Amino acid sequence: MLLAAFWFFATLMLLFSLSVVLLRNPVSCAMSLVMSFICLAALYVTLDATFIGVIQVLVYAGAVMVLFLFIIMLLDLREEKSRRLNFGVTLGGVLVVAAFLSIMTQVILSNPAFAIPTPTIAGPQLSDVKMIGMTLFHSFRLPFEVIGVLLLSATVGVVVLSRRTLR
Repeated sequence: MLLAAFWFFATLMLLFSLSVVLLRNPVSCAMSLVMSFICLAALYVTLDATFIGVIQVLVYAGAVMVLFLFIIMLLDLREEKSRRLNFGVTLGGVLVVAAFLSIMTQVILSNPAFAIPTPTIAGPQLSDVKMIGMTLFHSFRLPFEVIGVLLLSATVGVVVLSRRTLR
């Protein structure tokens, strides 16, 4: 049952991801991206990562996409007009994608790390939140603090740049 749900949400996520690329209306693209994020959250839940799934919905499908929709509506973007396909460019794109997929397949098949079965997860002795916190603050303390300083400086930069007159 769980495997069927995984493949169902994976297929839905791919379909919505394709619609993000193929649709011409920016609002429709953004809504398709929201659905793709929700399907990704469902995939996380099927993989027993409930906390990541909830965070995916709250942060990406909620906050980030609301910001995207706000910007799209603020800029008053219209539907993109269809263009004629350039055969040479389309053929070049298809060849690049085929070459990329071929190289990725060769790398995956030749790497012995992908042949090793993944270890089973031990029983949940710690909650997801506690495990993420322990990992962040014990194993990745310096990168976590560097990212915090970077986000703070970006926030200060945005505030300074958003002022109409600089002193």
